[in-house]
Amino acid sequence: MLKKVLLFFLFGALLFQAAQAQKVTPRLLHADSLFETGRPEQAYPLYRRVREQDGIQSAQQLLRMAYTQEGLGHYPAALYYLSLAQAWQPRHTTWEKMVDIAQQHRLTGYPNTWRQNLAITVQRYYYRLLQVLLALAVAGGTLLLVRRRTADRAWWVMYATYLLVLGLFLNLLGPGRVGLVSRPRAPLMAGPSAGSAWLTTAAAGDRFEVQGQHDIWYRVQWQGRDAYIRRPDLLLVE
Repeated sequence: MLKKVLLFFLFGALLFQAAQAQKVTPRLLHADSLFETGRPEQAYPLYRRVREQDGIQSAQQLLRMAYTQEGLGHYPAALYYLSLAQAWQPRHTTWEKMVDIAQQHRLTGYPNTWRQNLAITVQRYYYRLLQVLLALAVAGGTLLLVRRRTADRAWWVMYATYLLVLGLFLNLLGPGRVGLVSRPRAPLMAGPSAGSAWLTTAAAGDRFEVQGQHDIWYRVQWQGRDAYIRRPDLLLVE
């Protein structure tokens, strides 16, 4: 039953994403027209309204918003929209742009390594692969239940092993939760308290993996250890 529920929600999320990508409103058409005719600054507030009020967003829309903010010199906002586009539709070119901006402004959290490139490739096909794996889990479980009286015990062991591998796939290869520092000189602390030891000062646009939440603090990874930053100082990429 749980597998069927998971599959239902996965298909629902994919259909919702596809519907959002295809949905067009007059405001979105107007924003696209302004951007394509060389008026990105006028298109930007329309894109924001489309995203925040109409609930519509796409990778192209987010990339155009990032382009506009970079042109205005607002690189933290540009990185935020690039991060949203990357989460929505992982691409190596988008990540390379983020790395380029981060290097220009000496920001942390934007590795340019083979491991990161491999992670992007995995994330690009993660949901499609997950869809197939869940479908196989449901089909296999249904078949075993139908033939439970005649199915050999070895098949149940194989199915249990498959579910274990699927669980590891969900937990280990799934996209991580990240956040971008939203203001300059945000303090990173050793504990979730203003009285804890000060570790460093983060710059606007620095990127951290979010491990958890403690009251008004986010627990993040910094140089291989836990650090804490106030929730208003970190903008989650969601």
